[in-house]
Amino acid sequence: MARRARRGDLITVSAPGAYRKPRPAVVVQSDWLSDTDSVLVCLLTSTLRKAPIYRLTMPADADTGSRTVSQVMVDKAAALPRAKCGPVLGRLAGTELLALNHMLSLMLGLAD
Repeated sequence: MARRARRGDLITVSAPGAYRKPRPAVVVQSDWLSDTDSVLVCLLTSTLRKAPIYRLTMPADADTGSRTVSQVMVDKAAALPRAKCGPVLGRLAGTELLALNHMLSLMLGLAD
């Protein structure tokens, strides 16, 4: 059985609504909550925007498991059932995860 995705892991998800096509996402939920039925993720997109406050550009490499340069859409966080999540594809580097933490704190108002 595959391990549960951890914070910073990239996985494939099936999101509802306008984002329903299977797409990669990064797990942003605390590892302390790994036994919950849902997981909080930020969806990824290959449509790049100049939005350094809420879009984290991620390289396409073996570590991330991404085939194209993508952006983590911090403004598109969603809680999804774990049953709608696929296996781990890759992982963000430590510096990318640190930048993501900063963006999330801004988006959630924790840095106000």
